[in-house]
Amino acid sequence: MSKERDIIELIPALRSYAWALTKRREDVDDLVQETLVKAIDKVDSFQSGTNLRAWLMTIMRNTFLNNIAKSKRSTTGKKDCVSTTLSTPATQDWSVRGGELMRAVERLPRHYREVLIVVVMLGESYQDAANLFGIEMGTVKSRANRARAMVVEDLEARAPNDPLED
Repeated sequence: MSKERDIIELIPALRSYAWALTKRREDVDDLVQETLVKAIDKVDSFQSGTNLRAWLMTIMRNTFLNNIAKSKRSTTGKKDCVSTTLSTPATQDWSVRGGELMRAVERLPRHYREVLIVVVMLGESYQDAANLFGIEMGTVKSRANRARAMVVEDLEARAPNDPLED
């Protein structure tokens, strides 16, 4: 008998041993196949007259242990990796809300819009805004406050089905 035929006859024994090692049906076939590929590749190194079954079982055991070592070395993700989160929060609501906000700001009268943009959005001080527009600081504060209120009122008026309001 040839070595190849002897190897084929030992496949049921290899499957049994693979089952004993892996304890998972889906891993049995993979381990047997990997063992057979290695055995066929190295069939010339098998010494006639020695135990073919033991040689194949040794290949299988070493393959199994090497696979375990590889799986321990490979990590699927670090602590801050996206793969560790169940989901990523959606951002499209913020884009929609941002667009609504900018349209509400655009609808403001010019003198309110300019103050709101410079003081609230750009973060300039009331005094710097007063100097920029050539008006009193109290006027800047008043316009910024009124502009905020007008934007909130505009947004609320355009969202009649807001789920937060009952």
